[in-house]
Amino acid sequence: MEKKFKRTTVTSALPYANGPVHIGHLAGVYVPADIYVRYLRLKKEEVLFIGGSDEHGVPITIRAKKEGITPQDVVDRYHTLIKQSFADFGISFDIYSRTTSKTHHEVASDFFRKLYDKGEFIERTSEQYYDEEAHQFLADRYITGECPHCHSEGAYGDQCEKCGTSLSPTDLIHPKSAISGSQPVRKETKHWYLPLDQHESWLRQWILEDHKEWRPNVYGQCKSWLDMGLQPRAVSRDLDWGIPVPVEGAEGKVLYVWFDAPIGYISNTKELLPDSWETWWKDPESRLIHFIGKDNIVFHCIVFPAMLKAEGSYILPDNVPSNEFLNLEGDKISTSRNWAVWLHEYLEEFPGKQDVLRYVLTANAPETKDNDFTWRDFQARNNNELVAVYGNFVNRALVLTHKYFEGKVPAAGPLTDYDRETLHEFADVKTEVEKLLDVFKFRDAQKEAMNLARIGNKYLADTEPWKLAKTDMERVGTILNISLQLVANLAIAFEPFLPFSSQKLRGMLGMTAFDWAQLGQTDLLPTGHQLNKAELLFEKIEDATIEAQIQKLQDTKKANDEAAYKAHPIRENIDFEDFLKLDIRVGTVLECQKVPKADKLLQFKIEDGLETRTIVSGIALYYAPEELVGKQVCFIANLPPRKLRGIVSEGMILSAENADGTLAVITPEKLVKPGSQVK
Repeated sequence: MEKKFKRTTVTSALPYANGPVHIGHLAGVYVPADIYVRYLRLKKEEVLFIGGSDEHGVPITIRAKKEGITPQDVVDRYHTLIKQSFADFGISFDIYSRTTSKTHHEVASDFFRKLYDKGEFIERTSEQYYDEEAHQFLADRYITGECPHCHSEGAYGDQCEKCGTSLSPTDLIHPKSAISGSQPVRKETKHWYLPLDQHESWLRQWILEDHKEWRPNVYGQCKSWLDMGLQPRAVSRDLDWGIPVPVEGAEGKVLYVWFDAPIGYISNTKELLPDSWETWWKDPESRLIHFIGKDNIVFHCIVFPAMLKAEGSYILPDNVPSNEFLNLEGDKISTSRNWAVWLHEYLEEFPGKQDVLRYVLTANAPETKDNDFTWRDFQARNNNELVAVYGNFVNRALVLTHKYFEGKVPAAGPLTDYDRETLHEFADVKTEVEKLLDVFKFRDAQKEAMNLARIGNKYLADTEPWKLAKTDMERVGTILNISLQLVANLAIAFEPFLPFSSQKLRGMLGMTAFDWAQLGQTDLLPTGHQLNKAELLFEKIEDATIEAQIQKLQDTKKANDEAAYKAHPIRENIDFEDFLKLDIRVGTVLECQKVPKADKLLQFKIEDGLETRTIVSGIALYYAPEELVGKQVCFIANLPPRKLRGIVSEGMILSAENADGTLAVITPEKLVKPGSQVK
């Protein structure tokens, strides 16, 4: 039997304060979270909606260094912009705070210290790169060198952006410090680790057996991690930006950002409710729901629960309704390439149309698989659904009431079978919307809410009250009474999805307070109730407006292509004899699998004509392993073997890099014998 809870704590992923937020963030996390919270509030349930900015970590220090400002300057700028964007879109947080707050520093420090005192961490000493000129250990991104895989210069200590391979700093050839330019030395450093392997048994039971109701994408990713076996994870790092590790001998070390950020949910709750925050986090009758994107599933389903369990006094998440990614016009959203629709820019170019974007993003929500946002679809959904269905029905019902009854709700006379059928049909919508919202199916729930407007439009079109006005005003009054009750129901049904439009509609109807329990009732507007002036709820978006947005993206793509060409110009001529030294061959992929703990690496077993060889390639972001089995690929056969993530790689698979950084493997046009040379 499903457990009943007294209250619900809802968190949404803390956006990284290193840039503005875009439609991918809104679609993936914040609109679904806001829909759910507004729904619970309408039901008069106790709910707390917690948000905030994630403000620590290396990327922020890199941006600050590049701009010649402090990390605090960076996070102050983007925290303010992000917070305002969310407010403008009606994301109704009870608090939106930040991880640089005094409260957060105290809570995160205390959390670490309690786990430390309980012996929940393990200590490890390892060798890491140290810059003797700058007198500091170097984060992976502060180390550059030659990629051991593709041999391009400028690879980072965690990844080569040329070939996409995940790296460790010690993999780099001729490493150097990005701070001073000097060659770093290896030096011992001590860090603390959360031994996730010790939590694997209960996590397996808790997730795989006790939470089979979680979304398939969430459940599947957790199962994959658990099946690969969990490993200890560092909770500290050598850095001067972050929360100092609160133990002796930890000078120059801060809490790793992945450890301190989720504690931000707790600290922000404490900041809002200093005297009662524990009720929302420690009472077994409180339910915890995390709204996140798929890149945060592991942290919220495995790592953070392990932290909470180790601490001992906190509740664990009841559900983690993670969305997949939203693409833009067929391409992956990329902040570095400016391939995005930024929220603050959208509001400048589409003033007053927050709900249009909320509606379209929900209609295309990437709930179980990646989905795509296009400007043509945005226009079509606005014009064909919001304007032609929802807005049209509302406008006709109100305008006709003003025309025939001076804007007062007419009395309902005797009902026909068709009237009763219509009323019964829309009464069922409440049950259906509720059922879907309760299991986080927001896309389908919004579709059901829109069915109310479709029912209303069909009812008015079928009954044609404007034709009856000359002969049967009583019947006209009945038709408009039913239509207005439908309109009032729409204001309730759409409030979680389209809060600005619902507020405007309530103003036109003269409705004040209402709650979810009233949805489906046929007496929301009493006879004689005076309506206010009818206004258009939505307006048509013209082709020229959409074409301007498409052109803006095309200009961005062109600029990216030009920048990519300039960044990778044709190299200097080489001697033909040098080219002949490369032995490029065709092989058939016999097996392909992901490399454990390396999100970007695939391990291939390739038939090369004489035997089989193993090749590791950094293309996991662009291909599923099963897509490549059986395909023929081109590879360099005479590179010396090199160990990557403990696997000896015997060659290099050739890929073409698009301007957006995506990779496509090079394959022969026709099948050839494995081992054939490329000439």
